Amino acid sequence: MSRVYNFSAGPAVLPEEVLREAADEMLDYQGTGMSVMEMSHRSKAYETIIKEAEADLRELMNIPDNYKVLFLQGGAHQQFAMIPMNLMKNKVADYIVTGMWAKKAFAEAGKYGKVNKIATSEDETFSYIPDCSDLPISEDADYVYICENNTIYGTKFKTLPNTKGKDLVADVSSCFLSEPVDVSKYAVIYGGVQKNIGPAGVVIVIIREDLITEDVLPGTPTMLTYKTHADADSLYNTPPAYGIYICGKVFKWLKKQGGLAAMKEYNEKKAAILYNYLDESKMFKGTVRKEDRSLMNVPFVTGDADLDAKFVKEATAAGFTNLKGHRSVGGMRASIYNAMPIEGVEKLVEFMKKFEKENA
Repeated sequence: MSRVYNFSAGPAVLPEEVLREAADEMLDYQGTGMSVMEMSHRSKAYETIIKEAEADLRELMNIPDNYKVLFLQGGAHQQFAMIPMNLMKNKVADYIVTGMWAKKAFAEAGKYGKVNKIATSEDETFSYIPDCSDLPISEDADYVYICENNTIYGTKFKTLPNTKGKDLVADVSSCFLSEPVDVSKYAVIYGGVQKNIGPAGVVIVIIREDLITEDVLPGTPTMLTYKTHADADSLYNTPPAYGIYICGKVFKWLKKQGGLAAMKEYNEKKAAILYNYLDESKMFKGTVRKEDRSLMNVPFVTGDADLDAKFVKEATAAGFTNLKGHRSVGGMRASIYNAMPIEGVEKLVEFMKKFEKENA
């Protein structure tokens, strides 16, 4: 069977080149006579894999020396608790709620201290990013939290909020490595890798070193303390070794594509094909305010639930999979991450035009 165009929001499409390389090395990784899946995380071969992965990520993102890169487990959800446990010294934090994941992070942080919702776009089903140029930042806030790209709703912060000098913490799970980023503007930047970088099971945390201390909330488990992992170079316990190995391959693939500036250009070109069609279509409509549109996740609707269902069914049969919108919003969503080739988007638009003609 030939490969489909996979528009899943995550776990999501990976570069074919990376998958083929991993397949070639499945039974024998570089003469070790074993798979990376079978290898001790304390071995020389694995040490090289994780160190190279970190070095390549540092190069791609131009990560300053005073930031640690941690390869952790538990997905972004675990960070919803880990962040307040490690950073809430005053037990106060400000959250900007622009979607379901920020909402969940906000609720989780509420278990550890006073959490203020200082801006939200809940009033219009998270279809826009609120103005964050002059927010009521709490004087004693330990940090300000955002989810930078909202996978479900298809919105993206194009300008970071004005935190008035407070540390910014950002969940970048669904826009990770899709464009250049100034890491120094963040205190913590983290994301689950299963959308744009690798297989599910790894979360990458990039954290400023001064925030890694033993001064954490009482009762914080050893495994949920950043210092534990920072001191052990992400090898305190057995890490998600195979997942990190694939992430490392994706980093090399990204470098080969020309790095993050080249990726941004490619992603803008790709997204424009779909958005331009949505803007002129009589049947399909985008659901997000134009200036806040994500390059990674594109939600759209026909306005008729039965027609939406028919479209998803016929698209799947034609080899365009996972286009059904998140259960909380319905409609459709095309996730067009780094590894989605431009022809996948072109062919999807061709199919949508044909569907529109036949069902007008």
